[in-house]
Amino acid sequence: MFQLLTSPRTARTVRGLLGTVADAVRSVVAPASLVEEQADVEPVTAPDPAGLYEADELPAVETIEAAAREFERAADQARRADRGKRAAKKVLDRLPSGIYGTWRVFRTPSSRQTPDLAEITRIFKANNLGPVPMKACAASLKVEAVDEPALTVAV
Repeated sequence: MFQLLTSPRTARTVRGLLGTVADAVRSVVAPASLVEEQADVEPVTAPDPAGLYEADELPAVETIEAAAREFERAADQARRADRGKRAAKKVLDRLPSGIYGTWRVFRTPSSRQTPDLAEITRIFKANNLGPVPMKACAASLKVEAVDEPALTVAV
C-alpha cells in the first residue's frame, strides 16, 4: 500500500490535484493572478522567404484581398474539421480492428519515416560529436484583417 502512495505516477496525480485546488482558491481570492499581463504585443515575424513577387509583379490589391479572405476562410474550416477529426479519433483509436455497423475499423502501417532523435543523440554522445544539429522549420503564413487599409503596399 505504501509503495502505491509513493509511486511517481501517484506523486504526479497528487501534484496535479494540488495545483488544481490551488488554482481554484486563487480564482476566488485573486482571479487576476491567474491571467498573465498581456499588453498589445506585436507578433514575432519571421524573415520573408526567397522567391517572392518583385515590385512590378505584384497582383492587384483586390486579388490579394480575395486570396487573404479565402486563406482565412479555408484555415478556419480546416481548424473546425481538425477538431471534429480529433474528437472522433478519441473514440476510434481505442477500438480493436473490426466491423462496426456499416464501418470497418482497421490500421495500416505508415509509409512515412522520421529520424529517431533518441538514437541519433546517443550516437552523437557516444562519439563526442557535440549536440545534434537542428534547423528551424519553415515559417507559417498568417493573415489577419486590419481596420484601416494601407495606402501603400509594403515592399
